[in-house]
Amino acid sequence: MSRNSGIGLVSLGIVLGMVGAILRFATSVHTSGFNIHKIGDILLLGGIVAFVVGLVILALGARSGSTTGPEISEASSGQPQAGERDDWRMP
Repeated sequence: MSRNSGIGLVSLGIVLGMVGAILRFATSVHTSGFNIHKIGDILLLGGIVAFVVGLVILALGARSGSTTGPEISEASSGQPQAGERDDWRMP
């Protein structure tokens, strides 16, 4: 996953958490057969989970990276050869 996915999950978590908190703590509606406070609890919990997962993805995305540079190796004839190399190793 890319770093943008982490930013999106963090944003989604914040929005879900805000909507869930509003439904849970700022409403005083009582309905029969449908509990709006439970929906708020579920959205709040989902927002917290999305926020934490997004932070983990951001932390892992910051540590890993890709470097591309010329790789010079010696051919069997003894002449230097230039090529491209991708490094996906974690530090």
